[in-house]
Amino acid sequence: MHPITLNYEKSSNYIKEGDLAAYAAAIKQCHEMLHQGTGPGSDYRGWLDLPANYDREEIRRIKAAAEDIRGQAEVFLVVGIGGSYLGARAALEMLRHSFYNELPADQRGGPRIYFAGHNLSSAYMRHLLDIVGDKEIFLNIISKSGTTTEPALAFGLLKDFMENKYGKMEASRRIYVTTDRQRGKLRELAEAEGYESFVIPDDIGGRYSVLTPVGLLPMAAAGIDIEEVLLGAQAAAKDLMADDWRDNHAYRYAAIRNILYEKGFITEILVSYEPQLASFGEWFKQLFGESEGKEGKGIFPAAVNFSTDLHSLGQYIQEGRRHIFETVLNVEKSSEEIRLQAGEIDMGFNYLAGKPLSFVNEKAMEGTITAHVKGGAPNLIINVPELTPYYFGYMTYFFQKACALSGYLLGVNPFDQPGVEAYKKEMRELLR
Repeated sequence: MHPITLNYEKSSNYIKEGDLAAYAAAIKQCHEMLHQGTGPGSDYRGWLDLPANYDREEIRRIKAAAEDIRGQAEVFLVVGIGGSYLGARAALEMLRHSFYNELPADQRGGPRIYFAGHNLSSAYMRHLLDIVGDKEIFLNIISKSGTTTEPALAFGLLKDFMENKYGKMEASRRIYVTTDRQRGKLRELAEAEGYESFVIPDDIGGRYSVLTPVGLLPMAAAGIDIEEVLLGAQAAAKDLMADDWRDNHAYRYAAIRNILYEKGFITEILVSYEPQLASFGEWFKQLFGESEGKEGKGIFPAAVNFSTDLHSLGQYIQEGRRHIFETVLNVEKSSEEIRLQAGEIDMGFNYLAGKPLSFVNEKAMEGTITAHVKGGAPNLIINVPELTPYYFGYMTYFFQKACALSGYLLGVNPFDQPGVEAYKKEMRELLR
């Protein structure tokens, strides 16, 4: 398998070899902080060694639960917010059919999957209940504490709905809990009600948890090979162990981000040309936003899907304020292929007859990069061989490793999120 690599030639007007060389000592120091546990937030580094040291028995139980869900459920509800659902959603959208829920059951090979607990909208919840009301339902509630407002309230509503539909005992058989091993309201409830439960490790924070049962159970329920996901993450962990930026693409990316930040590029846009990667962009935004945005510092993370967003944000990126750099996910092999045909009515594109649509998408990417670089927006290109479970695992580990090192280079703790607690405190005061 080929590794994921970084190409920064399209930012050469802004990044010189001397810039990276000047970061070499800091990168080595931050690498040691990360791997020796001497940096801030060191209690939350369990994700570093997880791909090689995951709980095999837990994986067996996840696969058994997923087999039950796939065999009996028409609908699988995943309840969580932030890191408790974004990684799973990114995997499902990247690796399943673009219209997975709309496929006939025999083509899906598993339940429809819907998400809840990531908002407080009455309309969303009512509409969700309208859709799933007469279906066979299983549910996974994901929360370390069980007291986060959005998923707690959604779970309460859905739990009542399922108990009214099935009775308490049958509902408890259909509910899976992913939470803390020993503590918290959700752990207490799981033991009291007899829900089957899976563990969020103590040493892994929410936004770094996609390769734990947090992400793996929903993936497995959708028919994704979770052992392939973990194999990809294992390969990334091995490939990204060097403490030298010249031998570590994730560290090179982290350093370049910080160099561009120092030069006034304070906004990073993650660019994809495959709609399948839209939710991966949302996961990326949380990973970097919560990890770096503190103490008055941090690159603002955004995400777009081209060519769609070229018709909304393209003008600003091309000619607006020069504070943006782009990180482009270049998927080298399309998961599907369709060839263009000459039409009876020539709309001016018959010269493309016989070409795959992915060829046009590729040229759109190349042309956009060229135009944006000429317009003054540095571009970094991350080359992803293809969108498979293996490369999903590799990608998530790549960005987690880069984010952790980037946070240390910036001088912040990349594993806490004190600012998130501020809105929770104010909201609870108002609710009381």
